[in-house]
Amino acid sequence: MARSQEATNIDAERPAASDQLWSVFEFARRYRLAKREENRLLMLYGPEASLRDLLANARRHSLIS
Repeated sequence: MARSQEATNIDAERPAASDQLWSVFEFARRYRLAKREENRLLMLYGPEASLRDLLANARRHSLIS
C-alpha cells in the first residue's frame, strides 16, 4: 500500500510530457523548421520552452509549391 502511494506521489511531481522544457534549437531541428521560424520562436520564448507552447506556435511552411 505504501509503495503505490509512493509511486503516485512521484508521478504527481513529474511534469507532463507537454510541460517539459525543450530546447528551441532541438525542436526546430526535429520538426525541420526553417531558420527564420527558429529565430521567431527564439525571440518569443528564449532558448527553452514547453513542448505545448512550441507546438502551438510553430509555423511549418510547405516545401511543395
